[in-house]
Amino acid sequence: MAVIRWNPYGSITVLQERINRMFEEAFSLGRDVDEDVSMCAWKPKVDVYESEQGMVIEMDLPGVAKEQIYLDVKDNVLTIHGERTDAQQIPESRYYRKERCLGTFHRAFNLPFMVTPSEVTARFRDGVLAILIAWPASGKPWQVQIPIE
Repeated sequence: MAVIRWNPYGSITVLQERINRMFEEAFSLGRDVDEDVSMCAWKPKVDVYESEQGMVIEMDLPGVAKEQIYLDVKDNVLTIHGERTDAQQIPESRYYRKERCLGTFHRAFNLPFMVTPSEVTARFRDGVLAILIAWPASGKPWQVQIPIE
């Protein structure tokens, strides 16, 4: 009788391969080109940080026209939305690979202090939207020593 060495991780590898195949079949785009093209839901990347002047939000928006970006401030929520369109209008049948997302985007940020629209300034340069939300006079961070009895 032959002794067969048991590999406890062998069945996990087989299971992972089966799960990967199931997902590939379920979400297949039905095209003959490379099937690893992902479904596209565009959510531009942002950095949010504090500066001496106020809160800064920087958002990467490559390929977006300035006229397609909209900012709203309401109830201490800053909303940024817009659209990136395909200027060339290339038919889908001509693509070998299409990874860049097109369409609308929407991001909303709860602000930690009361904001009036006049305190918000925005600049769009080289595909980066920079928004400065000035610290309100009454809302600047402050610290108070509290005596303990």
